[in-house]
Parts: sequence; C-alpha cells; structure tokens
Amino acid sequence: MALISLQEISLKFSGPLIFDRLNLQLEPGERVALLGRNGAGKTTLMKVMVGELSPDDGSVVLQKGIQAAHLPQEVPLEMQGNVYDIVLSGLGERANLLSRYHQLTHRLHTEHTTELLRQLDSVQAELDHTASWDVNNQVEYVISRMKLDPDSDFQSLSGGQKRRVLLARALVLKPEVLLLDEPTNHLDIDTIDWLEGFLADYQGTIFFVTHDRMFMTHLATRIVELDRGRIFNWACDYKTFLERKQAALDMEESEWSHFDKKLAEEEVWIRQGIRARRVRNEGRVKALERLRQEKSAQRKEEGLVRMRAQKSILSGHKVIKAFQLHFSYGDKCLIRDFTTNIMRQDKIGVIGPNGSGKTTLLRIFLGQLGPQKGKVTLGTNLEIAYYDQLREQLDEEKTVAENVNGSSETIIINGKPKHILGYLQDFLFAPDRSRTKVKVLSGGERNRLFLARLFSKPSNVLVMDEPTNDLDIETLELLEELLLEYTGTLLLVSHDRQFLNNVVTSTIALEGNGAVHEYPGGYDDWLSQRHLVTAPAQPKIKIKKELVKKEKPIVPRKLTFKEQKELGELPLKIEKLEEEQKAFYALFGDLSFYQKSPEEIAKAKARSEELTSELDKANQRWEYLENLSIL
Repeated sequence: MALISLQEISLKFSGPLIFDRLNLQLEPGERVALLGRNGAGKTTLMKVMVGELSPDDGSVVLQKGIQAAHLPQEVPLEMQGNVYDIVLSGLGERANLLSRYHQLTHRLHTEHTTELLRQLDSVQAELDHTASWDVNNQVEYVISRMKLDPDSDFQSLSGGQKRRVLLARALVLKPEVLLLDEPTNHLDIDTIDWLEGFLADYQGTIFFVTHDRMFMTHLATRIVELDRGRIFNWACDYKTFLERKQAALDMEESEWSHFDKKLAEEEVWIRQGIRARRVRNEGRVKALERLRQEKSAQRKEEGLVRMRAQKSILSGHKVIKAFQLHFSYGDKCLIRDFTTNIMRQDKIGVIGPNGSGKTTLLRIFLGQLGPQKGKVTLGTNLEIAYYDQLREQLDEEKTVAENVNGSSETIIINGKPKHILGYLQDFLFAPDRSRTKVKVLSGGERNRLFLARLFSKPSNVLVMDEPTNDLDIETLELLEELLLEYTGTLLLVSHDRQFLNNVVTSTIALEGNGAVHEYPGGYDDWLSQRHLVTAPAQPKIKIKKELVKKEKPIVPRKLTFKEQKELGELPLKIEKLEEEQKAFYALFGDLSFYQKSPEEIAKAKARSEELTSELDKANQRWEYLENLSIL
C-alpha cells in the first residue's frame, strides 16, 4: 500500500498548469529521484506532498499513522537558536509534550492544586502513549551521527553545516518518508560521500530532487520525471532513463510532425470554399475544429539553452606558472610549497573540503591575491572570464538585459550583431523576463544569467567557481559539451563529481594541512591515485612519561575493563575534537573573522590551541592503549 498517494492533482499560478491531473505513489522502501527542468515545479510538488501548499484540484492521501519529514532547498532566513534546539524542534508535538511536562513539574514545587495534578497526569499519559520519554537521547544520537556541535549557534554555521542541521531535524523524527530538495547543495565532496552512505542505509522511503547525477545514480531505485505538468515513471537506472527518454521524445516529435502535416492539409481543404460547407462535409469541418483545439492545447518540450563561447585570440603556450606557493589564514595553512604549470587548453579541476582554500587558490592564480611565499607568473595574451561562486558581479537593481549588455540593445557575438533579447532567449529568458530586475530571479535563473554574461565576452581563459549549483541536468550537460569544445584554458572548482569526470584533464586537490597535489584525470582518477601520493612523514607521537615510565617496560597483559571501555570511546572523542578543530580552521579561513573584536579573536585562538593539546593527549593515550592491547 502506498505511503503517499497524489491523485489527479492540478495546480496553476499563472500561465500553463504546473500540475495537470498529476498522479504519483510512493511505496515503502523506495528511493525515488524526481527530475525536471528549472521551474517545472519540483519544489512545489514537495510542498504539496507535505501539506505546505494545497492543490486546486485532486487529493493527497497519506497512509494512516505515517510521518513525513521535509528538507527544503533553501535555509530559512528566520531560523534562530542553537543546533540542539533546532534539531529538537523536528520532533514537533513530542518535544512540546516533554517541555510541557517539565514546566508543570517545576510549577508543582510552588503550587499544589488539583487542576495542576490533573494536567500533569494528562501530559504524562500522552508521553507514555507517544513513547516520547526518550526524546533527548534521540536528538543527541542524530546530532552525533551528523557530526554537529549541539551548542553551536545556527546563524554562525556555514551553508553546508546549516544543511546538515536541517537534515538532522528531518531525521530525528524517524519518518517513514523523507523528502529531500537538493540535499547536496553547498556540501563538499567528502560530505556528499558521507550523505550517500547514510541514505543508502536508511530504512524508510526517500523522495529526492538533485542535479547531482552521481548521487542519483548511487541512490535511486526509481526515477520520476516532472515534465509539462505531468509525471512520468521510469523504473530503471539513470543511464537507461536517458536512453528511454530520448526514444520517447523522438516518438513524440514524430507524432506531432504527423499531426502538423494533417492539420496543414485540412487547413488547405477548408479554404477551398463552398464545397467545405456542404452537408456531407460537415463532419470533416468539425474534425478540423477538433484538430485546431488539440493544436492549441499542445505543450511541447521546453527549449534548450543554446550556449556558445565567443572566439578569442590564442593565449601564449604557458598560461600560469606557479612555484612553491604558500598561503595561510591565521594559524591555518591552506597551501604549502605547491608548484604547477598550466598550459594552453588545459582543463583543470580544483577540489577540496569547504574552507580548504579552493577560491583562494584561484585568486592567487589570477593575480588577485599575492602568495605569502612563492611566485606566480601569468602568460601572454590572456583574456580571462571569471564565474564567481557568490555571483557578486550581478547588479540586483538592474534588469537581466542591463546586466549583460548595459543600455545597448545590440550585442556582438563572434563578430555579428544580435539583439540582446534574442541573445537572452538562447538562455531561456523570454523578452518580459529579460526586462525583470535581477533581485527577483530564482537561483537557476541567476546561474543562467551569469552564464549569458560570461559567454557574451571573448575569452581564452575561463575560470568557473561552482558553476553547477541550481542548474537543471539538461543545462548542466549542455554546459559540459560547451566546455569540452572550449579551445581555451579552463580552471574549474566544483563538487559535482560527474561534471569533473566528464570535463577536466587533471585535478588539483587541496587535501588539508597545506597539502596540495595535482592528479591526471577527473574525480574517479583522483580517488584511484590519491593513496599513491606519499604524504609528508609525520613525527611519531611519543608516549608521555606519566603514561609509560621508561624504567618500567610495558609488560604483556590484558586490558582492564575500564581500559577496554576507554579504548572504545577514544576514537569518538578524537573525532569530536577534530571536528571542532576543523570548525575553527574554517572560521580562521574567513576574512570576516578578523573584523571581530580582539577579545573574540583571542578567545577563538586560545580554544584552538587547547584543542591541539587535547588532541595530542587523546592520540597519545589511544596509541598507548592500542599498543598495549596487541602485545
């Protein structure tokens, strides 16, 4: 029996129907990927499924007693509080019941009335009925699994950490159905890998929207596509889906071509005059009217983005030469002794965890930021186009057209004049939308606008910092094709593993503690080669005298029960300390941190030093117990 059933759902805001008598069922244990173009209504569909939005017609039926949790695509701006409280809020009424019980118990110390006792008995009975006594343990468990600090202030977290908190809030309810809207957005590759494994082991039903093709390939057991207001089911993997989808589109195009031919023949016939009005031909006239109505009702596939890069002069053979680069923010070393030569037509991917220094490395390459040690030499005849991660080059108060071409109505593309509205239609901006101010655009529209702006200028060096966020899969694949055909040099920061595999010729990986290495090939090639790179020799940790006295060598023996327990707990303790230390490294890598008060900066650095000391002690103790256990 379906956990959630959408029956004949219709919805319209303006223009064509968003949902046209749509039907969908989610069965127990499925992992269903929802695909669709930007603006097709994927996020709206999820809101309908969880009751945040009501359809104009049709019904949403939930199996009695099931719970569904929703991870939204955007982080709510108004969300306040620490991590623990926000995750706790995911339990809804159960958390409220426990809070109410504690309030009544506290009041009982000062007032002892019959009404108060009655309320307390009622709440206690409800807690028993809903098995809500173990709420705190549930919250702590899921926070630990997400590797979060329960006391951290939500607003101080990075975008990726905030997404983890929201995911923890969804999971703490232990829902039978989990709805995830772009769960990999703003997550680095390590976190995406972790999330894949976590969701692969999840026992409930998962319904998710993603533009990450590798994530979808690894997780989805079924694919559904939202296309022109209707749902199409594909019980197959992603590769098979693409083949079947193309075959279906080819068949649809053939049918419509036949339809258009028949309609044209009937239009010629009706114009022949009086013969068409004879009684024996009235049926044919009515049939023509029906054909016209069908033609009017046709909703053909939306157009594709037609991206093309403008031609430019050739750059010099050597584009960027970097020698023994070193760069740190505060106490955190991002880049240590990195040397590389980037040649014309190289396509370089840059990967690493959030806060590891990927954007910093790009800025050093481009001469926007000087290295603290080492030297960068730029080649000759460089025309650089830069696609920045935060899209800061867009003017919110100007229109789409003005952001691309100023006040001019004509743009020169590869030496030929073209009207700016026609150029923007290649990027799926209708004329009315081209006159809209940027501040009202969606994330996907902003990305398309930025691409339109980027490709309006000739370049022979293309620098792209996270270009794939918010792009639908079809636009993503078209961008891949364009970059493969691009004759200049490409520097690309991306967390999209499939995109890296399909585009880059080599990968620069920022691997922590200043280590930066370059590998031939894409993401999969990096995975297969990274263990071959010899890491700098790490100083051996000496066991302190107070733990092992030199005059008393370790005698083989079994660990005591207390020592066994300690050995089992130490890895989690070390992991928590390392996560806290990583958070400080990310903080120190943010330039805005150094705008805080001297007291705040000193306090953060002092805690970071304490963590280093605590980690040393914990590692030493773990090594001692581990060595003792194997003697």
